[in-house]
Amino acid sequence: MNNWKYSFTLLILVLFSANLFAQNNYQSLVWTADLGNGKYKNPILHADYSDPDAIRVGDDFYMTASSFNHSPALPILHSKDLVNWEIISHALIKQVPIAAFDKVQHGNGVWAPAIRYHNDYFYIYWGDPDYGIYMVKTKDPKEKWSDPVLVFEGKGLIDPCPFWDDDGNTYMSFAYAGSRAGIKSVLAIAQLTKEGDQVLDDGVIVYDGHGIDPTIEGTKLHKRNGYYYIFAPAGGVSTGWQLVLRSKDIYGPYERHVAMHQGSSPTNGPHQGAWVDTQTGEDWFIHFQDKDMYGRIVHLQPMRWENDWPIIGVEKETKGTGEPVLEYKKPNVGKQYPKQTPAESDEFESTTLGKQWQWQANSKGFWFMPSKNGHLTLYSQKTPEDYNNLLDVPNILTQKFPAEEFMATTKLRLIGNKDIINERAGFAVVGEDYSHLFVQQESGKQTLHFGVCKNGLTSGKETTSKITELENETYIYLRVAVRKEGICQWYYSTDNKSYKPVGDEFKARAGKWIGATLGLYAIRDNQINDSGYAEIDWFRVEPLNGN
Repeated sequence: MNNWKYSFTLLILVLFSANLFAQNNYQSLVWTADLGNGKYKNPILHADYSDPDAIRVGDDFYMTASSFNHSPALPILHSKDLVNWEIISHALIKQVPIAAFDKVQHGNGVWAPAIRYHNDYFYIYWGDPDYGIYMVKTKDPKEKWSDPVLVFEGKGLIDPCPFWDDDGNTYMSFAYAGSRAGIKSVLAIAQLTKEGDQVLDDGVIVYDGHGIDPTIEGTKLHKRNGYYYIFAPAGGVSTGWQLVLRSKDIYGPYERHVAMHQGSSPTNGPHQGAWVDTQTGEDWFIHFQDKDMYGRIVHLQPMRWENDWPIIGVEKETKGTGEPVLEYKKPNVGKQYPKQTPAESDEFESTTLGKQWQWQANSKGFWFMPSKNGHLTLYSQKTPEDYNNLLDVPNILTQKFPAEEFMATTKLRLIGNKDIINERAGFAVVGEDYSHLFVQQESGKQTLHFGVCKNGLTSGKETTSKITELENETYIYLRVAVRKEGICQWYYSTDNKSYKPVGDEFKARAGKWIGATLGLYAIRDNQINDSGYAEIDWFRVEPLNGN
């Protein structure tokens, strides 16, 4: 290649990379819903933003989702067109009660939030099945949210949605988690204080779904044309339908209508989400699809009203009931916006972690040290006293699977403490089954190991095997290639050019109520007055390259 052509190509690659890794204008290389021709494809987010809820405020759309045990919790995503999204903040920096969530609580924590805007404040309500219904608020969703307020204390109270009526009264719809309350498949309405910070009663059951709508939950409360509407999923996470109830009285009785079901589409269990409108008067519905190890991925459906009932998706064989679309024209929001996706890759050039990262439990400041030195430092932490496997470790830094197929690579090295027993740092695919590659230091020597654990949340024990010896404190490149159905293959390299496969293929498995995640960690087995650390130079998500 001529020198000028090489220089020009290099310049283009540098500029593209600079744009790619800018958190404020990130475009995924592995999944983008915007087709660039005025249409979009579903899912709009091929990532585990479970139980999504969204609102429009002026020209801006905001979305949040369940976090379960991960922290920071309650991600806040922003969009201008309902198709292109970025993560702008988290509403809950630490899960409460803090002492409880300092330990890993798989499947507990933040369930099915609702986001609303009222009197210049953004509100989020969510249910914690072990403690009750909480609320936080702010005037600017990009900035700090208030400390959580326990609005309704009690076990099994979940899936709340506040509603400020035009007569000055404030209400909240909610559901029950059978695992804690001993009852499910019913919906209730409670009255709140005007400020929305405390219930005034225990609530009234307004709908019983045991007969034809089992596992009804995920309430969203609205009012239109004199009707109160409760949007609620029923039928179970992977096989259910989107139900809409309506009544002229907020306490019922409520009529029933199936607004969307799977029908003949390939999108299983399409339900639980948000009705939003555009500035131009269009109606849309955001919901999830349970895709096993990929988690509950996010879809966008057109929506229209007929005889004061919503039809979500495209009406086909069943009158009045829609089916999900796989491709459709983008929402009309009055103008066009550039492509944008939540961040995935990270060069670790900032003094703060990228907003795509979450810990397995509440974080502690000394776990990590982002810097402008071009790397992330993860200090090794002692494993918990009751340590069984990696699923017990709070200081695993995770992010969601971003697409059906992709490749993730990290460049790391372990700067070990010679007095530490079994200090190690690695890269894992985390779920109820997990696998990982890790560098281990023992007796002053470093080695690369491969580990696998099945049924990690129950009786699972990890098995490990030594792969090779390493030069101490030198960088190594760890890679996982993920193919359809979550089939993973691990690789390593010492030069980022030639990659060697490690172990057999591994099928990723969902975690407790969440999809599988990609995780980085540094741990040790003994207590000492100083730790070693892992130095992570970068983490990159790219298309499969044929490995």
